[in-house]
Amino acid sequence: MSHFYRLVVSCPDRLGIVARVSNFIAGHGGSITEASQHSDLGAGRFFMRYEILADSIGMSLEELRDAFAPVAREFDMQWALRDTRDKRRVVLMVSRESHCLVDLLYRWTAGELDCDIAAVISNHDDMRGMVEWHGIPYHHVPVTADNKPEAFARVEQLVEELNADSIVLARYMQILPPNLCQRYAGRVINIHHSFLPSFAGAKPYHQAHDRGVKLIGATCHYVTEELDAGPIIEQDIHRVSHCHTPSDLVRFGRDVEKTVLARGLRWHLEDRVLIHGNKTVVFA
Repeated sequence: MSHFYRLVVSCPDRLGIVARVSNFIAGHGGSITEASQHSDLGAGRFFMRYEILADSIGMSLEELRDAFAPVAREFDMQWALRDTRDKRRVVLMVSRESHCLVDLLYRWTAGELDCDIAAVISNHDDMRGMVEWHGIPYHHVPVTADNKPEAFARVEQLVEELNADSIVLARYMQILPPNLCQRYAGRVINIHHSFLPSFAGAKPYHQAHDRGVKLIGATCHYVTEELDAGPIIEQDIHRVSHCHTPSDLVRFGRDVEKTVLARGLRWHLEDRVLIHGNKTVVFA
């Protein structure tokens, strides 16, 4: 099967970036199979994502990186170049709600998520049988009000030992400590329902039903120290009416949550999400 080199770039916007990069690739015999660009006129920032047929360019990944470095310096680029054969190692974290975890495991088994799931970490032991049935290690790290520093020190140790590239909070109902958020900035993905901050706390869908909401949804975002306020990757909604019960809203909400999380993770794994400040450019 063919494999690709994936180049992503963020830099100050100026004339000639596309021409310079395209000519560089063409000059080395490279075939561009997918190209996306965006200029943020307000921020004066330019974003780019290229997929290059690796066999066409006749260079190793490291050789291509070395050759491209002068171009990156010329345009003051923040950039990354990856080989699609190098799969990211992902750690999933979950509590007691299984819908997002089950959906991700199915999509991973079906080949929809191009990654290696290194392990699942949970503050409960409920999902062990299902996870281990998929041949994935399961780590139970209980979290209580009294042991949070020790528990998250263990979580951080596990993530490091597993050599994880990304962490996915698949309805993990604990707040990650600031040091973990900082260390893995841009690599921790979370999902939450769309009712925040209006219906916080227990039973948000029941609160929303009592208020008569007409739209429910979910937000997939990168985790930062500010709770549920990191750069947004993907969102979606489902319309509801007075005919729907609280149980209906919960069911619709679960469907939206798992779909939005799966899309957000897939785009992250495919380097389609470029972060700038607290916003994202998503080449979906």
